[in-house]
Amino acid sequence: MPGRKRFAPWPDSRGNGPPVPSPPTGLPRGVVVLLGTACAVVVVAGVRGVADIVAPVFLALMLTITVSPLTQWLRRHGTPVWLAITATIVASYLILIGLGGALIVSAAQLIDLLPEYAARFATLREDMVEGLSGLGVSTEQIRDAVAGVNPTALAGLVGTVAGSLAGVLSNGVFLLAVLFFLCVDAVHFPARLHSAIAERPQVVSALRTFAHGTRRYLLVSTVFGLIVAIIDTLMLWALGVPLPVLWGLLAFITNYVPNVGFVIGLVPPALLGLLEGGADLMVTVILLYCAVNFVIQSLIQPKVVGDAVGLSATVSFLSLVVWAWMLGPLGALLAIPLSLLAKGLLIDIDPSASWLNRLLAGGRPAEPLAPTESPPPRGSAR
Repeated sequence: MPGRKRFAPWPDSRGNGPPVPSPPTGLPRGVVVLLGTACAVVVVAGVRGVADIVAPVFLALMLTITVSPLTQWLRRHGTPVWLAITATIVASYLILIGLGGALIVSAAQLIDLLPEYAARFATLREDMVEGLSGLGVSTEQIRDAVAGVNPTALAGLVGTVAGSLAGVLSNGVFLLAVLFFLCVDAVHFPARLHSAIAERPQVVSALRTFAHGTRRYLLVSTVFGLIVAIIDTLMLWALGVPLPVLWGLLAFITNYVPNVGFVIGLVPPALLGLLEGGADLMVTVILLYCAVNFVIQSLIQPKVVGDAVGLSATVSFLSLVVWAWMLGPLGALLAIPLSLLAKGLLIDIDPSASWLNRLLAGGRPAEPLAPTESPPPRGSAR
């Protein structure tokens, strides 16, 4: 009859008739996103709560990945297993002890030097008070604000920071123990990884990509760090700034901190230049640092690092913020390797999530094909 809706008949007992749509399976995408976000918050809170354990473990892992090519080279040339393990452990420990010892000696020199500038520091403080009072700021408020700022307080702060960092790098029994066992396992780990290719090829590929990207990042950062450290040391020595080797070492270490490492390495020599030669020397140090460090560390190096590890400058900066908040100073130093590990475990092992690598990578992506355009055949010119 006109005006009445006609309903399709139900299938009979033999299954004839139109198919009945099956109910949707799985959770809605919005619920999956919310659950994933909640799990991420729990994981981040847990990692931050045990940062004292997680940070040394990640540092030991990075060092083991760095020296593992030495282990494989020794094994390929017929070196016994025990000798390859010993060489790996010794190389890793030398890196830790050398870096920690250099920090301790340099910090001790700086602590001994700061009291010599007590009179100069007091003069600069009085000049600042008079200059701000001329702008209408209360003199008593200014004096109260800067009363605790003196060379003795700065020396204590430097000693505390350097002591804690050096303790993590060179005196941590837990770090040394973890590094020892990782170096022992590094000899046989490539063979174990190769045996798992048949069952988990994506996981093996992701782990190999992470290790390769980490070594490339550390190599690029080390090369650029050495260049910057040598230039800064010679430049500060020529200007007469005290402890140029210390500031060159600081520039080398902060070179592993993406984006803002240049600023961290600039502040101490600029302040010491102010105490040594006044505002003119401080401005000279700042300008020369900007001409050298900014060009190398903020323009050239991020491009090379981005091409080496597949992370854009924005992702690198956000990685620095997140990992430094979670793990402290070591998180800032290891921000890029930790991001590569997270990307490998969350994105690279899942073929359906490979499109995210195009969003995280820097540079100009390849032009996609039009919807009606087909790829050219092999061997043909396009």
